[in-house]
Amino acid sequence: MTHGVIGTGSMGRILVEAWIRSGKLQPSELLVSNRTRAKAERLADEFPGLRVAADNREVAHKSDCFFLCVKPGEFRKVLEEIRHVVREEQIVVSITSPVMVRDLEEWLPAKVAKVVPSITNAVCSGNSLFIPGSRLDREDREKLWDLFSAISRPLLVDEEHTRIASDLACCGPAFLANLMEQMADAAVEETDLPREAAVSLVTRMAQGLGRLLTEGNFTLKSLQERVAVPGGITREGLHLLERDTGTLFHDLFRLTHDKYHEDINKVQQSLFPEMEKKV
Repeated sequence: MTHGVIGTGSMGRILVEAWIRSGKLQPSELLVSNRTRAKAERLADEFPGLRVAADNREVAHKSDCFFLCVKPGEFRKVLEEIRHVVREEQIVVSITSPVMVRDLEEWLPAKVAKVVPSITNAVCSGNSLFIPGSRLDREDREKLWDLFSAISRPLLVDEEHTRIASDLACCGPAFLANLMEQMADAAVEETDLPREAAVSLVTRMAQGLGRLLTEGNFTLKSLQERVAVPGGITREGLHLLERDTGTLFHDLFRLTHDKYHEDINKVQQSLFPEMEKKV
């Protein structure tokens, strides 16, 4: 079975690398293309046997299942290029959250799904968000679920929850990394602790925290209760955090949702210029 990847930028590359390094796919089972061919060729140099297609049409024509790993603004061009070679029995998966499944089903005769990966999948961890289209049968779903289970824990979500689920699973690593960096920087600025030590401390702490939550039978709540004894330093710190973060994450999610709906409208106006809005 040939798996195709159109777009070997950041996330497309992560998927290819993760599937190969996990042993789920052999390089020879993958056919890739990229707007800048040199990027795809560098990937093939790293994984001998991986094939680089002449163009996107070749990927669409020769793959049993292929993944559209392109930016929202590039979708119409790519779909126009491949639509006449796509077949009903193929599985086509978009990893781009603002591209609606129903819109892809209007453009392509294939079985369509949307699966939104996370950078955590690079180390075979975290979730991937699974949104099946109406044409996928049980066997198709199981194939995709099995493929992503090798590099993540797939989670079935309603498409209407794509944005908030992405905020937590996909944007979340960057948001938390930013908070951790601020924490380390503040420690350096308030004391004479070397920055290298501060970064190492918060990084190793996060690694241990992840294991406590996934392997140590802790919940987010019970972990706080275990560390924060009444009247202790941690409890005082938690009170400060609860007071000062306030509506921070509410504001963050409102911002991401506003941007998401803006992106959806832009994509739909590009795919269906004759219609002002499809939502």
